[in-house]
Amino acid sequence: VLSFILRFVSYSFSKMNYKKYFSDELTSLKSQGLYRKFRQINRNQVNFPKATERFEGKERAVEVWCSNDYLNLSQHPLVILESVKVVKELGTGSGGTRNISGTSSYHADLESDLAELHNKEAALLFPSAYTANQSTLWTLCKKLEGCEVYSDELNHASMIQGIKNANVTTHVFKHNDIEHLEELLKTSNANTPKLIVFESLYSMEGLRSPIKEIVRLAKKYNALTYLDEVHSVGLYGPEGRGIAAELSVSDDIDIINGTLSKAFGQMGGYIAANSDIIDFIRSFAPGFIFTSSANPSIAAASIQAIQIAKKADILRANIRANSDLIREGLTEYDIPFLANDSHIIPIHLYDPELCKQAANVLIEEHGIYIQPIFYPTVPKGDERFRVTITPKHSASDAVSYTHLRAHETGRNIVCRHLLEKK
Repeated sequence: VLSFILRFVSYSFSKMNYKKYFSDELTSLKSQGLYRKFRQINRNQVNFPKATERFEGKERAVEVWCSNDYLNLSQHPLVILESVKVVKELGTGSGGTRNISGTSSYHADLESDLAELHNKEAALLFPSAYTANQSTLWTLCKKLEGCEVYSDELNHASMIQGIKNANVTTHVFKHNDIEHLEELLKTSNANTPKLIVFESLYSMEGLRSPIKEIVRLAKKYNALTYLDEVHSVGLYGPEGRGIAAELSVSDDIDIINGTLSKAFGQMGGYIAANSDIIDFIRSFAPGFIFTSSANPSIAAASIQAIQIAKKADILRANIRANSDLIREGLTEYDIPFLANDSHIIPIHLYDPELCKQAANVLIEEHGIYIQPIFYPTVPKGDERFRVTITPKHSASDAVSYTHLRAHETGRNIVCRHLLEKK
């Protein structure tokens, strides 16, 4: 009896307290300054980059400086018209997975357009670029027996997760370091299947990768190449076909991943490759097989957005010009930023609480909305703002944004800390 009582008491004290566990984890997150609060921002189609924030039961005007809707195509009248037309024609849902009832003519036409965009034989749609990366890489790594992966250390979480899930031998090479990549490749058996995974433009740094050099190594060591063009497609290269196209190496990349949710302003992701690879992923990838397809209206709007983006050289030039204006202003006020050859402007603050304080100053006192970026999006201690400019931002917006740095409060919080760190 005593033994039973002791076991019962022990069980009673050791059983899992789920409520306490979740509460403690959130308390720990908050104590590290890593707890996230979402601002409710409604981007107005007519007035963007002006928007409306719902805050503490009230609404106030703000200006958005961190949108990934790079070309503002989500608000383009022709794109909206096409989306509404197909909603009225087919409704708001796809009807199921692609294998059952979720394939429409709009899905097929969009895949054809995406294949043409990247000069590939075929393309495959996913609900998001995250799913496209995760599921494609998992499938490739699991099915290619003995596969070894060579992954850039700054690759997106979706790529890392897909590789981890496959539980294969993985070599992480230093960011954009060709010499380190080759050192790792040299250790591999010539007959071992190899996959080099990297991005053309790294979103948190705005830095380009040495695509040509990576392609050269892939050929030398008989490796497949998997390139994420998410932050590049629509913005770079002829007709916005991406940085690989800009460098004339698209044909040398085996698999290109892209998104519909950034420069094209819609939702979803895709891969483009030769027809056998696409058919292989279509046939074996769980993330494709068991997921309902995107609404036909999204596919139709994406088709329209791609066609507009192809002719959008003026919009792309405006993004570059606006980015340069911001950089000039930051330089004028001695605010360090990470120099790069892209539309992305990272401003490091190196502290999560400081980052949030500065973001609050910008929105509370100047009506400028920039979301602070911290762990797990970036490593701890590398917190930053990530400023992204769109064609709808004007020169006066850029001037007013950088001029506010002279404001004593904003300068104290942002500039002084940055300068001390440097």
